[in-house]
Amino acid sequence: MEPFRCVLCRHNLYFAIRNPAFDFANVFQRVLLLVLRPFLIVKANPCALFSLSFLCSKHVSQHPHTQVLCGSHRHFVPHIRTHIECKVWRNPLNLFRGAEYNRYTWVTGREPLTYYDMNLSAQDHQTFFTCDSDHLRPADAIMQKAWRERNPQARISAAHDALELEDCATAYILLAEEEATTIMEAERLFKQALKAGEGCYRRSQQLQHHGTQYEAQHRRDTNVLVYIKRRLAMCSRKLGRTREAVKMMRDLMKEFPLLSMFNIHENLLESLLELQNYADVQAVLAKYDDISLPKSATICYTAALLKARAVSDKFSPEAASRRGLSTAEMNAVEAIHRAVEFNPHVPKYLLEMKSLILPPEHILKRGDSEAIAYAFFHLQHWKRVEGALNLLHCTWEGTFRMIPYPLEKGHLFYPYPICTETADRELLPTVFHEVSVYPKKELPFFILFTAGLCSFTAMLALLTHQFPELMGVFAKAFLSTLFAPLNFIMEKVESILPSSLWHQLTRI
Repeated sequence: MEPFRCVLCRHNLYFAIRNPAFDFANVFQRVLLLVLRPFLIVKANPCALFSLSFLCSKHVSQHPHTQVLCGSHRHFVPHIRTHIECKVWRNPLNLFRGAEYNRYTWVTGREPLTYYDMNLSAQDHQTFFTCDSDHLRPADAIMQKAWRERNPQARISAAHDALELEDCATAYILLAEEEATTIMEAERLFKQALKAGEGCYRRSQQLQHHGTQYEAQHRRDTNVLVYIKRRLAMCSRKLGRTREAVKMMRDLMKEFPLLSMFNIHENLLESLLELQNYADVQAVLAKYDDISLPKSATICYTAALLKARAVSDKFSPEAASRRGLSTAEMNAVEAIHRAVEFNPHVPKYLLEMKSLILPPEHILKRGDSEAIAYAFFHLQHWKRVEGALNLLHCTWEGTFRMIPYPLEKGHLFYPYPICTETADRELLPTVFHEVSVYPKKELPFFILFTAGLCSFTAMLALLTHQFPELMGVFAKAFLSTLFAPLNFIMEKVESILPSSLWHQLTRI
């Protein structure tokens, strides 16, 4: 039998019938998926898209001769994800599990972290703290298994077993993060981790060019050392030694300038704001608030705070409406609009219109999780600047007039991603926190009124059909009650007016 070929224009895809018993239903289903594929991508429904990619890969695996039709699923799924995937980032200011998250659980009985969030952290730990050569060192081999354990007590027990063999930096890290119940105890363990980590780093630095195995080990040791120093700086910040923390962060950024993925500058900005060193804050923003670098709520809202600080103490909405905005006030308002466009969830937390919760270990940029993480640490800095929150309160809602259709077109940034709500519901504990949604999906009053009226009419029709006599009695009683005030008024009018006048009026 000659192969039957069907060409789908625009996709340039083909499928062939290899045997007479070919299932035409499956062919139709696959063709339908391919025809609907661009429309699904435009609508950007994550569930539909990932289901589509799964179906396509499933058909490819079951029917090898259809690989030309669907394309290799290794290429199809990434093509979809470039359109819809919302990248989740490690929270630069994440709290300590043992000393902060667990203490919250002990006091309130609530779990501040979701399983999805903790699973992402486990993946991060395996990426940063393990490598293929861990089996060469017994302690590292134990820790490689420990990072994969789901049970916290099993992880802590494995860390103690690793420390019995040798001083293991990653074992100290795990104990400082999960077993230490105070920041001081965590700092003590991180100092022990620093001593062990520096020794491993110096040894691997000398051998990094001897092969790919040593290069991977050096990369792992670098990640461990940077992590330890950063957490030590955060311990100093939490214990009130802010100047020491700033120095440690600056030294770390100078020593490892290429590791920008850790976003250490966001820790530095928060510490500088605590010191009220606004000139240094502006210098850091000048370096990282660049068009070529990724933005964050910390960058945008800190820039807005600095510009608001110059005018907020004398700002009055009544005076501004009379005389207009000055140049400095206009710059501050534009900076606030820029920040609100990037993350519209933050103002509600800064203005205390929504209650704060503990920030998650991972955040979604432009999402509710990032807004919580920012406001949790920076609300105090906004309160410290006189009039800053008042200026924010008067101007932040004006942003939405500039972007009436935020999902389709932005003003200074890309359109707002539609997948933030789904990802935030995975990152945030929805049991006791209501996820902020933007833009709100509110139905017009006319649609709600029409739906209610139609439902009421349908219910009356159904009851009249089922119980005609009872509904007739009810209708008569309802109408008599409805017209009772009118009958009462008519009787009063007849009693007051003369009969002859009433007779003439009725004739007219």
